[in-house]
Amino acid sequence: MSARTALRLPTPVPASPQDRSYWLDTTVPERGDELPALRGDTTARVAVVGGGLTGLWTAYRIVQAQPDADVVVLEAEFCGAGASGRNGGQVHSWCESLDRLEAVVGPREAVRLARASVEAIEELAALQDGGLDMDLRLDGWIWGASSRAQEGAWADALARSRAAGLDVYTELDADGMLARTGTATSYQGVVEERAGSLHPGKLVRGLRDLLLARGVRIHERTPVTEIGSGPRPVLRTPGGSVRAEKVLLATNAWAGAIPEINRFMYSVESQVVVTVPIPDRLDALGWKSGASICDSQRQVLYFQRTVDGRVLLGQGTGNPVFAGRLGARTNRNPPLAASAVAELHRLYPSLADVPIAYDWVGAIDCVATHVPVLGTLTDRPDVHYCVGWNGTALAQLPVVSRILASVLLGTDDEWGRSRLVGAPPVPVVREPVRFLGAQVVRAAIVRRNALERHDRRVDPLTRALTHLMPTPEAVPAPDEPGRTPAV
Repeated sequence: MSARTALRLPTPVPASPQDRSYWLDTTVPERGDELPALRGDTTARVAVVGGGLTGLWTAYRIVQAQPDADVVVLEAEFCGAGASGRNGGQVHSWCESLDRLEAVVGPREAVRLARASVEAIEELAALQDGGLDMDLRLDGWIWGASSRAQEGAWADALARSRAAGLDVYTELDADGMLARTGTATSYQGVVEERAGSLHPGKLVRGLRDLLLARGVRIHERTPVTEIGSGPRPVLRTPGGSVRAEKVLLATNAWAGAIPEINRFMYSVESQVVVTVPIPDRLDALGWKSGASICDSQRQVLYFQRTVDGRVLLGQGTGNPVFAGRLGARTNRNPPLAASAVAELHRLYPSLADVPIAYDWVGAIDCVATHVPVLGTLTDRPDVHYCVGWNGTALAQLPVVSRILASVLLGTDDEWGRSRLVGAPPVPVVREPVRFLGAQVVRAAIVRRNALERHDRRVDPLTRALTHLMPTPEAVPAPDEPGRTPAV
């Protein structure tokens, strides 16, 4: 294998302890609890690169289907250290994205996947009932509006889901919103009742332990630095190697460093802040449940009351990452926190004196369709990838992992034939034009959001610039059983 044929992967920059998220800080393994790094050379039927939720869920589905399957998971730091431990902890079905799903896979498969995501939430509940503690609270997912421009943003999703027999949403008026969220800022919306919030760090730890009990090998502190070409590619790490029949790249935004993937995937930063515990003050606001909440602005806000009585609030900043080069700034970027804190105070002005205990950045892997892309690398038919979650994955991953497991095992079933497999990705503008253009568009979105929050008119130039951001495009997908993927 020559250097020219090897696929080189960058080593992620680990977050320092003071830059870890609330989720990671409350679940990070102690040194004695870390799993050993790979030492020496070994083989596997399936090698998973990345010990986050994509990788762990897929490994779980593989051993569910074939208990004796030889699977190894290679994680650069510790399981969940990347995007899986940095998200907003919101759990809701794919019913809000039926239009996007339909554009990629056709109406029949879109409904099937959305229905499967509803069932996945029940699977999460069953796992928790069976002993996998993830702080799952099915107190609802609330999708609201706090300005005229946001009103009715959910209307299409409501109509499509009801037409498909997925009547998961209930409309809320101002009183209903106030009773559930403790703020009068959002005054109308819908709620998906069998949805809510969870602790992603605990979910990662629970899945990790389930896999270990089923014989899956997991190596932490084991970054994959290079993947060879040809059949049974060799994955090289600082301490050894794995020769595998199939490889899954489950590295989320970090996959953007691969040129082929970077042509259609781009990364942006999402900012999250968490207060100190204030359960009594939240009780006084009437905010007592574990519902997850989001609004409908372009820099979407998402927030929840945590189990220990904190406010967790995140904001989609749209801040772009150049050419997928993630570094220390995509672990924590303090200047971004000010905007999220300002939004927290706008929603809950009486909490303006409450200290912020955590602030961190999560990198989001984005694609224009807002639907995950499942594919194989060109000239590397044994190296598969799954990217493009666009910030929505906790109830979707249990579904997509079934598809990935069938592809990796070569199983000819409804999952392996899903039209998500091999759906052509929509290319985006290449660097450096992408990065420069994203800065211009982001500035326009910030202006537009500020105007719309105050019900003010948006000028034509600002409106036109915001329409330049990548948006879902229809991909031909006949409404018929999917094609058999090449595995």
